[in-house]
Amino acid sequence: MTQPQSSERDPRKAILFAFALGVAAYLAWVLRDELILLYVSALFAVVLSPMVASVGRFRIGRWQPFKGWAIPILLLAAVGAIAAFGFLALPPVIEDFQQFAGEMPTRIPALAKRLQSIPLAQHLAASDLVDQAQSFAGQAATYLLTSIRGWASKLFSLAMGCILTLYFLLEGEHTYAWFLSFIPGGSRERLDRTLQLARARMDKWLLGQGSLMLILGVTSTLVFLALRVRYAYALGVLMGALNLIPVLGGAIGITLVLLSAAIDSWGRVVGVAVFYLVYVQIENSFLTPRIMKNRVGLSGLAVLAALLVGSALAGVLGAMVSVPTAVLIEVLLEEYAVQEHLPRS
Repeated sequence: MTQPQSSERDPRKAILFAFALGVAAYLAWVLRDELILLYVSALFAVVLSPMVASVGRFRIGRWQPFKGWAIPILLLAAVGAIAAFGFLALPPVIEDFQQFAGEMPTRIPALAKRLQSIPLAQHLAASDLVDQAQSFAGQAATYLLTSIRGWASKLFSLAMGCILTLYFLLEGEHTYAWFLSFIPGGSRERLDRTLQLARARMDKWLLGQGSLMLILGVTSTLVFLALRVRYAYALGVLMGALNLIPVLGGAIGITLVLLSAAIDSWGRVVGVAVFYLVYVQIENSFLTPRIMKNRVGLSGLAVLAALLVGSALAGVLGAMVSVPTAVLIEVLLEEYAVQEHLPRS
């Protein structure tokens, strides 16, 4: 006579599962930077894949000149655009910098006199200005020397991110199929359908981000030309391109513009600062929520919350992928949390 099996679960399995879960959580925490880099690279590959596909499908009659060469063509286009920008923008900047460096000994007294016209800076003298400038230069040099290792690490991470993105673009379909192979049959089809829906919405994020970059680039160029800021065209293009990096990109761009404007007059500095402060308010409160809502289907509050959470969790990288990540989370929650609790007819 066989004894009935006990309905109680084996406690050893629960202990092993808890131990494995703890080890996995510990490894995820230790490797968090590498996992974030992998996730960001995969997400950028997903976002860029429609562009690659469009280039590959380009036709001239029945001829597809870029079939099988879409990724190298896009890489060459990106490198060519960067090289053209440097070729057109850097020579006048270098020439002016060399001229300014040669005229520095004669410009310091005039700069000190201009600073003394400011109410709170009347006690400054030319010698004080020179001492402050030398002290600042020394501190800047020390900071650069001590931060070389950190910058080298960031550059290495950037290069690895680009390489991983290329690999995901080349082998993304095989990796995606391998990932789905671990999911049982019925659940696999549902997950695939859900992820494809999320991908279709995330693809539109690039168009929305490109629209924001174009608006800022064109507006900045027009304002810089009106204010007669040096290198207006180059700085306008740079402002638009750096808008891809939330917060930090704008800070770097406006700093360069303010330095260029300060060479000629304080009035231009004030004009640039006022323009940027007004634009940031308009972009954060109106443009970003409206454009992203129309493109990716997120509310304005969700977009702003995603930017804040992404930047808090992973800094610049987290802010860059916060909106497409929010789209992915929303689609998954809609399918697996909301739909599961809807009454069935």
